[in-house]
Amino acid sequence: MWPTAELHVHIEGTLDADLIRALADRNGLPVPAGAGRGAPFRDLQDFLDVYYANLDVLRTRQDFHDLGAAYLARAAAAGVRHAEIFVDPQSHTARGVPVEDVLLGLSAALADARAAHGMSGGLIACFLRHLGPDAAMAALEAVLPHREHLIAVGLDSTEVGFPPALFRDVFERAAAEGLRRVAHAGEEGGPDYVWEALDILGAERIDHGNRALEDVELVAHLRATRTPLTVCPLSNLALRTAGPDLADHPIAVMLDEGLRASVHSDDPAYFGGYLDDNVRALVAAGTVTEDQVGVLAANAVASSFLPDAGKAALLAEIRAHAEQIGAAVPALALDPAAV
Repeated sequence: MWPTAELHVHIEGTLDADLIRALADRNGLPVPAGAGRGAPFRDLQDFLDVYYANLDVLRTRQDFHDLGAAYLARAAAAGVRHAEIFVDPQSHTARGVPVEDVLLGLSAALADARAAHGMSGGLIACFLRHLGPDAAMAALEAVLPHREHLIAVGLDSTEVGFPPALFRDVFERAAAEGLRRVAHAGEEGGPDYVWEALDILGAERIDHGNRALEDVELVAHLRATRTPLTVCPLSNLALRTAGPDLADHPIAVMLDEGLRASVHSDDPAYFGGYLDDNVRALVAAGTVTEDQVGVLAANAVASSFLPDAGKAALLAEIRAHAEQIGAAVPALALDPAAV
């Protein structure tokens, strides 16, 4: 596998049926009715209903550690050398779980992964847009005492009807606290949602961004600014948000347009695969070539919040891997200064 970075994975979306049952047993809880249910889903909301119900089994700091550890071990096997992991604190504090148990449990798993797998990483606290901007600000206030465990804030959950502009104040506050900013946009919402995420929230990465391709001016802007798009093909297929099959997935157009797009797993327990599964599925569908897989890996590293030295080290790994398998060396791996 190509060494790479994972930048778009919801840790709650890695909660698979086996772990759900184990945690339910540990905590003396019934197994949720949706345990083990995967794609197809009718739409994003149908998926989210199952997703949120399954989270009830996560109750303790150890639960969150075990959730993080299981994902990180699987990610390491997929070639992931650096993981920037989404977590939704509001999904847990609403159930009475202290926010420190969420963040400290996951942070402990990241520390263990550094020791066991040589992986680096960090947490991105996401705001659930369907709960509104006031709840998002309260969530930010709750996580700020644990600022050292966070690298960024994000915006996720139901997109349509909750445009990025609603969250201007909370993103401004997060920026003032030195947190990086990312946002889901252009998955179900149109190009206007992407523009708002960039112009109003100051988002440094767009998560998904498929519908950006509908706006020629936006495509030109994304290319000129090297704004990253973190794309999740199997998720798009499962939720029917990008074409009827992977052969038509917009990742190919993104690469042809020179956009800084990369591939990630989103919610792999529900959508049929981790990062390597997504890549293999794209190659099997003829959507991308092996050489383009290297470009996607390099784009992911360049799009991360790693310091320059960390990016350069990972790009060197990518170059070495390309040379080892006889693939073309991605341009970014040849010239890390272009990052």
